[in-house]
Amino acid sequence: MFFRFVFLSFLFSLSLFGGVLSVGVAANVSYAFPKLLKEFNKLHPDIKVRVVLGSSGKLTAQIKNGADFALFMSANMKYPQSLYKDGFATTKPIVYAQGALALFSVKKLDFSKGLELLKGSSISTIAIANPKTAPYGMAAMEAVKNAKLFSRLKRKFVYAESISQCVSYVVSATDVGFVAKSSLFSPKMSRFKKGVNWVEVDESLYTPIKQGMVLLKTSKEAKAFYDFILSNKAKKIFGEFGYTLP
Repeated sequence: MFFRFVFLSFLFSLSLFGGVLSVGVAANVSYAFPKLLKEFNKLHPDIKVRVVLGSSGKLTAQIKNGADFALFMSANMKYPQSLYKDGFATTKPIVYAQGALALFSVKKLDFSKGLELLKGSSISTIAIANPKTAPYGMAAMEAVKNAKLFSRLKRKFVYAESISQCVSYVVSATDVGFVAKSSLFSPKMSRFKKGVNWVEVDESLYTPIKQGMVLLKTSKEAKAFYDFILSNKAKKIFGEFGYTLP
């Protein structure tokens, strides 16, 4: 609930600007977004940005149903490609960062076992983002299936609407969960240590999470933000939050 409150407060504070630029952003980027926005506003103080966070699938559905976004930052390439194919995007999808999965718990667990630890009797609930709408959920499910663990674990899954909600579930309710690695680089998460509270999921178990972006409207404000996200300054920030750069 704490993280949900933080995200909602973040959305509310941005909406107060009555923003010129409305941006749909995949939930995993929420951890890096405040710093990205701060640096963007140093360069463009007159451009106000309103961000709407959510799962990439739900944001795509909103766009196709008329949501007034100028730009969309997805957690994969599938949804931006769909928008471009159907005529909603003015630019071809481009990769702005590559994300990674992590297994996370507020408890101290033996993460040296990797996904095998999830079979243990001490793990009764596992948070996972909805694989139908959240790319990180898709990746997590793919990893579980490739590790030949799905039949053993499926009854333990607790589904979240987005990867940020998945973090909230792990912090407040479940024994462990699949989260975006980027969430663990947030200042609020600094007390959780790699190898003690979290470990990266073996990247050979899931398709690389290439995060794509498209412009939905043609304006100088939207183009300025688009160019900034692809800039070296933004890439440095993404790197600070555990993303691999394209």
